[in-house]
Amino acid sequence: MITRWMQRRSAAKAAQTSITDDAVAGDDWLDPAFLAGLERFSLRIAEAQKGGRLADQRTPARGQGADFADFRSYTAGDDLRTIDWNLYRRLGKLFVRVFEERQDLPVYLMIDVSRSMVVETPPRLHAARRVALGLAAVALRQHDAVTLLPFSDGVAVTQRAVSGKANIALVVQALSTLRPGGRTGLTAAIRRLGTMRIRRGLLVIVSDFFDEDGIEATVSALRGLRHRLLLVQMTKAHDGDPTLVPALVGDVTLHDGEVEAGVPLTITPTLTKSYLREWRAFNRHLTDFADGAAVGLLRIDGDGDVLEQMTSFFARGQLPW
Repeated sequence: MITRWMQRRSAAKAAQTSITDDAVAGDDWLDPAFLAGLERFSLRIAEAQKGGRLADQRTPARGQGADFADFRSYTAGDDLRTIDWNLYRRLGKLFVRVFEERQDLPVYLMIDVSRSMVVETPPRLHAARRVALGLAAVALRQHDAVTLLPFSDGVAVTQRAVSGKANIALVVQALSTLRPGGRTGLTAAIRRLGTMRIRRGLLVIVSDFFDEDGIEATVSALRGLRHRLLLVQMTKAHDGDPTLVPALVGDVTLHDGEVEAGVPLTITPTLTKSYLREWRAFNRHLTDFADGAAVGLLRIDGDGDVLEQMTSFFARGQLPW
């Protein structure tokens, strides 16, 4: 298992970083240009589960709709308007036209609000909320149902399912109230979600995916879910290159916001090489899971332009469903 010091790359400090509401208060993640930049993209799956409202996602349901699917023999009680009279004249039998019924897709946004998401400058939570807002906007435009599920050492519902572009304000309000919680409990939150009696849909997890249980346990929990998955991995450049943090030399104390005393370390070339091996193995495990299980994986640099990175992802057509 990757140790906590390897999991959380915050700048080395002499004393514990104070985490307050100020850590997220200055976030300027909402602007009209950002929302407008995502209007040409969509979140579609091959077939949404039946049982929702009429909307835009394809389903195996047959009934109301504009897209012709098939013919079937007429049975008593069928709507006479669906009879194909041309077929009747040719075959002497009654057939009705069956249409593909399009419904909504439940989109569940799990957002990591653990304290370690705000120890850096700027905090990863800033970019995480911006990504969540962008994906919510896309889903709402499609008339899909968006639910916000922030997690740290537990998982909660801060915005119950809403749909339609007009409800973007509700999502903005819910996102703006998110504040750092407790320690990271990603694997436990995934398992908890798996026990919830909710309609199968698209689960988006926005996190750095660093958990005390290790990436193997996290992936194992993900395999147990019935939902389609989009994993949004929040990264920083120094995750893969600790030398980008000048203070990470010699004797240091690393703080992740979750271990009060911090972790004292002596940074040596050998230790750095060991860390890099673990970091590459961690990423490889997550990538292999995504590639092998038809799971979307979007990596977002928390210091980069979120709209640009999301645009690149959608433009490459990397949603595998």
